[in-house]
Amino acid sequence: MSMFGDWFSEDEDDIFMGSPKSKFFDVSREASKDIVEEEIDKIIEKLAVLEMIVSQDKDENFDINEYIKEYTLENHEKVKAMKKGLYVEFTGEIICRLDS
Repeated sequence: MSMFGDWFSEDEDDIFMGSPKSKFFDVSREASKDIVEEEIDKIIEKLAVLEMIVSQDKDENFDINEYIKEYTLENHEKVKAMKKGLYVEFTGEIICRLDS
């Protein structure tokens, strides 16, 4: 059994449970617009920082989008697993804000 349990590795076509991606969008549609906007802003900030880190010390011809595309092709399964994990993380962030 994976360390994330059955929910993390569930069948994405399961109509009763859904994938981490579908759960994220379900939660984001039900949460207040302000909470969702703030959480998406945090995601964009995190992405900006990560792009800056990756681009650091690269020459002016460095194309981060091409780098990401190549990395994704070479590491498809790892990227897919990380993406699911991030959907779970971001869904949790929104859910935690619902009570506040």
